[in-house]
Amino acid sequence: MIATGPRLGWKGWLILVGLSCLILLPGISSLPPVDRDEARYAVATSQMLATGDFIDIRFQEEQRYLQPAGIYWLQSLAVTLTGTADDRAIWAHRIPSFLGILAAVLMTGALATRLYGRQAGLAAALLVATSFAVGFEARIAKTDAMLLATITAAHIALMQIYLKPLGHWWRPALFWAALGTGMMIKGPIILLFVGLALAALLVWDRKLAWLTALKPLWGVPLFLAIVLPWYVAIGIVSDGGFYAEAVGDSLMGKVGESQQSHAGPFGYYLGLFSLTFWPGSLFFAYAGYWTWCNRKEAAVRYLIAWILPGWIAYELIATKLPHYIMPLYPAMACLAVAAIFVPGQIRAPFWVRIGAGLYGAVWLAYSALVAALGPGGLYWIEGRVSPMLILAGVLIGLAAVATLTLYLTGRRPAALIAGVVAGGLGAVTVYGNTLPRLETFWLTPRIVAAVEAHGACETTRLVTSAFREPSLVFRHGPYDTLLADGPAGAADALAADPSCSLALIDAAEAAPFLARAGTLSLTPQALAVIEGQNYSNGDEMALTLYRAGPAPTGPGE
Repeated sequence: MIATGPRLGWKGWLILVGLSCLILLPGISSLPPVDRDEARYAVATSQMLATGDFIDIRFQEEQRYLQPAGIYWLQSLAVTLTGTADDRAIWAHRIPSFLGILAAVLMTGALATRLYGRQAGLAAALLVATSFAVGFEARIAKTDAMLLATITAAHIALMQIYLKPLGHWWRPALFWAALGTGMMIKGPIILLFVGLALAALLVWDRKLAWLTALKPLWGVPLFLAIVLPWYVAIGIVSDGGFYAEAVGDSLMGKVGESQQSHAGPFGYYLGLFSLTFWPGSLFFAYAGYWTWCNRKEAAVRYLIAWILPGWIAYELIATKLPHYIMPLYPAMACLAVAAIFVPGQIRAPFWVRIGAGLYGAVWLAYSALVAALGPGGLYWIEGRVSPMLILAGVLIGLAAVATLTLYLTGRRPAALIAGVVAGGLGAVTVYGNTLPRLETFWLTPRIVAAVEAHGACETTRLVTSAFREPSLVFRHGPYDTLLADGPAGAADALAADPSCSLALIDAAEAAPFLARAGTLSLTPQALAVIEGQNYSNGDEMALTLYRAGPAPTGPGE
């Protein structure tokens, strides 16, 4: 290992935590529930708390067996500790995601500090915190943020063992505990990321002796003690259904064919990398030649093994989403800062410098996109102009130009500062100030407000047909929201409890809904119209909230 300069003191850690919170927290409470995955997790967690069943995972009456129960337990704990179960506050469900990202950021800082010194540690941690994909995952209640934390912890422990096999017991303990926790968060995905890196190292080095430092004789039982209780329990409760769905359909199905239209060609992650790891993508790309030249260094070799096999594997897997390679970001950040802070810089040949200039232009184009997302998104979707967002966009663009200019002119630590400023401003602008203001996209909060304004009973049952998003189920309540089977089914459900039910019907379904209501002797009364776009599928919607009106009276009555 190479270590330059002093370690981070307590002041350094406080600064890192404070900056990370400033970057990651804006938007966590103001951003409405995001469809569809986040809202599904939140609904299942709410039902866990309501029923007290922490084994069987359900979305309304449907079994939800895509992932293990770990993330639902963490969300349940966060909701319980904050006392928000009755409020259905999405920010409480997001606490585990925020903490998972924060933990990964701090672990990245600790690793880079140990390898390359204090300045490198701060820079690497902030590159992870400001990356565009990480910013989104920190603000939504899903599995990926906590998965990032567990994979980072497992790699840190394994890397310490690889670099120095003789050491403290905490390293194998952390490794096996992180594997077990990751298995409880998202199943065997953690084994893929860690296992591929381990296999690459074994092939590269052709050495096996250091593996004994993993202490498998007590490490494997520790792993099984974390994993087996719930996995056995859910197998019994679901009669094997969990394994058929989670492993057979969800996990293995993603490998051979794309699921839920999430497809992409080989090179998908390479094409999106400049944006998803922005602004750190510039520094990682520019560290490529340094990494190749230093590949014989044990720490560099491990970081390459952490990144390359996992990246290739996910390019080969049919189902693709931009955040899937996020567990590689800590290693990328470490290499990015190593190329800046390790003494004895290597002068790249001419062809590498030409390539760096070309990539710099590509990176600036993505920077312009990030700078335009705030003011441009608000104007395009809402038709509003925000001078504050325009100013923020200009500052992001200027910081990005300064980042590239400083790096290419040899002032690389200053370039890192400018890049972190650009990334922090981008995260706060897009996630904290723009997305929460896109009211056209956020139909659910307006629907719930209309139901609360017009509901005649203490508990109003909402019957909805065309708009079936999980966010509505979460915000109105899983036991008070009925997803009807078409407009006729909505009319039947409204007739079943006309005094305490409301129906939400899209304009395209109004005619069959009203026709069916007429046959049931109902005269629905329109109470409110909510217009906007369902961003999950792109449909423009004009939703009318109906109350069951009085039955029509015949002649002479």
